[in-house]
Formats: sequence, C-alpha cells, structure tokens
Amino acid sequence: GCGKTFNVELACRKMGMLPIVTSAGELEDSTAGEPGAMLRRRYLQAARAMRETGKLCCLIISDLDAGIGRFKDDLGTVNNQITHGTLMNICDDPNLVSEGTVWRTDFKSTNARVPIIVTGNDFGKLYAPLTRDGRMDLWMWEPNREEIVEMLEAMMQDDGLKRECCETLVDTFPNQPLDFFGAVRARVYD
Repeated sequence: GCGKTFNVELACRKMGMLPIVTSAGELEDSTAGEPGAMLRRRYLQAARAMRETGKLCCLIISDLDAGIGRFKDDLGTVNNQITHGTLMNICDDPNLVSEGTVWRTDFKSTNARVPIIVTGNDFGKLYAPLTRDGRMDLWMWEPNREEIVEMLEAMMQDDGLKRECCETLVDTFPNQPLDFFGAVRARVYD
C-alpha cells in the first residue's frame, strides 16, 4: 500500500521505458506450466520491442510474493514451481530464453537482456535460491513524507490538486500509506 508498483510505473514513464506488466494473479493457471510460458513470452516480447524500436523495455511483475510465495499450510502448485524455475533460469541466462519447446542454437536464438523488476511485501515467502545475490537485488523501501507528497501529486495531477493541497492531506493523515489516499480519491469520485 505504499505505492511500489505505482512508483515503478512512474519511473518507467519518466525514463521513456516501455514496461511489460504482469500481475500476481496471472501466475496461476488451470493449465500446468502456462504461467512460466507466459513469463517467457513477455520477456521475449520486451526483448523484441527493444530490438525493433530501440526503446528501453522491462518486465514488471507486481506482488510476486502474493503470486508464488509460500504461506502457512500452503503446499504450493506445479505452476509455483515452474514459475520459480523459469525466473531462476532467465536470471541465470537472460540472453537465451526459449518461447517454445525447441531450443534454437543459431545466432538468432539470443535476445537482448531485459531488466525484470518485481514488487512485493515479503520476499521471504519466495524460494530462497531465487532471491540470492547474483539473481536478485533487493531494496527495501518505505517512502518518507516528501516521497508520499510527490506520489500523491502525480496521482492527483489530472484532478487539479496542487502540491500545497497534497502536503495538507499528508499532514492531516500522517503515517498513512499511499493506498489510503488512493481510496480517498476513489471515495470522492463515488
């Protein structure tokens, strides 16, 4: 609720980067293996877009821990295992990702390396080898007052709310996460 995904998408927009976004809900499917295949397809889509447009691209996976994390009394699924394995494989060899079941070995089989940005609340719920150094860099982020004001200002930009009003809102409701202000905005529209 502190604006992790919102902030990542905002940073991509400011950098002129094209994000290919995946949500946690897409990491489960009634067909075993489909979420892993979908991640490979999206990774390759981003690589093709970079090659064809010359624009930077990235793959964003929102709330990864909610999609494939292990929780109390949760035995996991085949899709959880395959998705963990797919992400580990992409991290280990990001230039050689297969879209299908046949691996190409010619020069056309390599693709551009695509940054993968994931958000989440508890990466301790993920398979530990996925989060080890060399595969994943972890940053803990708790926005300060100024960062919340800036994100709120960007969120309310289309509504005409000025910075001073955003500061007053944040000061009136201290220690509230960004999603609180998003809910306030939605209530105003309701």
